Amino acid sequence: MPRPGYPTTISLPVSPVAPYPPRALPLQGLTILVVEDSRYACEALRLIAQRAGARLRRAETLETARGHLRTYRPDVAIIDLGLPDGRGEALIRDLVVARPRTAAIIGISGLPSGRGSALAAGADGFLDKPLGSYAEFCAVLSRFLPDRVDLPGAVLTSPLPEPDPLALHDDLERAAEALGHAPDAARQRYISGFLCGLARATQDSGLAEASASAAQGPEGLAPLRALLNSRLTDPGGPIAPGPEIGQ
Repeated sequence: MPRPGYPTTISLPVSPVAPYPPRALPLQGLTILVVEDSRYACEALRLIAQRAGARLRRAETLETARGHLRTYRPDVAIIDLGLPDGRGEALIRDLVVARPRTAAIIGISGLPSGRGSALAAGADGFLDKPLGSYAEFCAVLSRFLPDRVDLPGAVLTSPLPEPDPLALHDDLERAAEALGHAPDAARQRYISGFLCGLARATQDSGLAEASASAAQGPEGLAPLRALLNSRLTDPGGPIAPGPEIGQ
């Protein structure tokens, strides 16, 4: 959900002075395009890509992603399925038939139905949000880029970096702002799905329940607005996570 005054693309080059030895950079030299509307989810991917030695670019919408793809071809495209201007499956289908073809087309979603939907659209692989581990991310890419990805044993035990909580706060703030403008049914479903994925990524069961209720109809909007307000105004921090959501 792009916001006026916010850039829709971010180029995040890897520092030339890497804090890890060469064997700990399994994705060194790869360029990854992440099509993702959540700053929090993208920040998690950015930290992993940086640690693994890859260059990451972000697009928040299908339109912006297609603009990127008209000028360069990434090695890997990681595509969220629920985007502000349409479904990620449409972009996956376009990339499957494009020539030259992106080496690895990966769907990503925080919703249980995402895997089947992404693979049916032609994605090579799929990542669940939240990511299970640093090793999982590198291993998925290595299946499609075996000559480009090196998986030293040290990577398999590397902890998953924690995203910046301010990115989470920004996602919640933008969702609250969008809900304040009386969204139509389609927009309400999109925002509810966005928040459901965010709730799963942050293990926030309260937000997951409120988002699922809002997806069913307009009567769920008021409780969701109230919950978002409480998360944003909590003096203890940007968000107060609830108990873990069962898998």
